[in-house]
This record gives sequence, structure tokens and C-alpha cells, in this order.
Amino acid sequence: MSEPHAEGAGDITDTGHATHVVVHPVETDPSTGPFRRVDILTAHVGKAYGLGDVLEFLRRAGLDEDAADAPGLIEWQGGDAGVWE
Repeated sequence: MSEPHAEGAGDITDTGHATHVVVHPVETDPSTGPFRRVDILTAHVGKAYGLGDVLEFLRRAGLDEDAADAPGLIEWQGGDAGVWE
């Protein structure tokens, strides 16, 4: 797994609302290859190069990786968790 690239993300704090994660469609960067932008509570938290990176962003946001299976937590745009190209 590559190291997820966090961009401009401070700590995500508990707002009393259900956390909502958006994994955007695949984009390509000539220097790093395909990735998907990840937002948590509308804040851009970084680029994911695989599912493990998404799970790492969840962990950094204070969520258990098992939360990824919670209905409605992650919105996968442009393909499910298996689409990275």
C-alpha cells in the first residue's frame, strides 16, 4: 500500500452528525498514477491509491476501520471499493 497523501486536512472532530465520507471517481496524476480524492464531512482529506488508504483516512478521523461497512457511511462515486483505475 502506498502512503495516503493528506492535503490540508486538520483534525476531523465529532460534530454530533453521522460521518459522511465521499470517495470521488478515479483521477490520474502522471507522477503518481491513478487515485481517488477523499472527503470527510465535506473536507478534502487527501488522495487514496487503494482501499487501505481510505481506511487510513477513516482511522485518522477517529473512526474504526470496521465502520467502513456501516450503511451510508461511504459514498463511492464512479465505482465501488474495487475500482482504482
